[in-house]
Amino acid sequence: MDSPHAATRRRPLKMMEERLATRPPTNAALLQEVDEAVRKDAMDDFARRYGIWIIGLILAGLLALGGYLFWQNQQQQLAAAKGEALIAAFDQLKAGQPKAATTALTAIKADGTPAYRAAATIQLANMKAEQGDRKGAAALLAGLAADDSADQSLRDIALIRQTALEFETLKPELVIARLAPIVGRTDPVSAWYPSAAELTAIAHYQAGQYDRAGVLYAKIARIKDIPPQLQSRAIQMAGMLGVDAVEDRATAAANKDNANAQ
Repeated sequence: MDSPHAATRRRPLKMMEERLATRPPTNAALLQEVDEAVRKDAMDDFARRYGIWIIGLILAGLLALGGYLFWQNQQQQLAAAKGEALIAAFDQLKAGQPKAATTALTAIKADGTPAYRAAATIQLANMKAEQGDRKGAAALLAGLAADDSADQSLRDIALIRQTALEFETLKPELVIARLAPIVGRTDPVSAWYPSAAELTAIAHYQAGQYDRAGVLYAKIARIKDIPPQLQSRAIQMAGMLGVDAVEDRATAAANKDNANAQ
């Protein structure tokens, strides 16, 4: 008695024999019939051998996709919850509830997305500084400045704020070296460049490097859309150090207008 597998393999050949019985074959027709029978037999054999594995792989892929979509939804819900908690903490500060706000901000700093952790850290540092704890505030900001998961702009403001809090206790050389990554960055220019550049210029001045301080103040003065007070200070300091920042700024603006016109 034939096995089921043997009967299955003979089925395509039997179909071919039935077709040959209904019409006389030519060489081309015969070859086509044989090729079709062999292909059918090969496909049936492939399905028997690997069908269960293919189905398993498809199911595994669907499960993985479902798991990713579920995780993504959970992350979005978590981010929304942290955002609401951050807003609530700011509201508590406005309502004169610093202890409740501190508790909420500390929780966000410990278990939040990078952006919310950074915002909570900066606010906690501001609160410590306002309470006179400059050392504690600087420590919080130093941690954020070293956090690779945080946005670079937030790390920049943390480093600048930390340096400003510690400025009186730091040697000028350390201030210059610490802020060099921001001041020396040209692509892209940090949004906090003017503040970092001013602290660096002050450090150059304290170190007796008046020419470098003057050049840096003039560079600050050329920046558009900076606070008027900062621009005024930069122009005055540059002029005091022998650099005509007013003329320099006007020349730079004219050159830019000419370049745009061309």
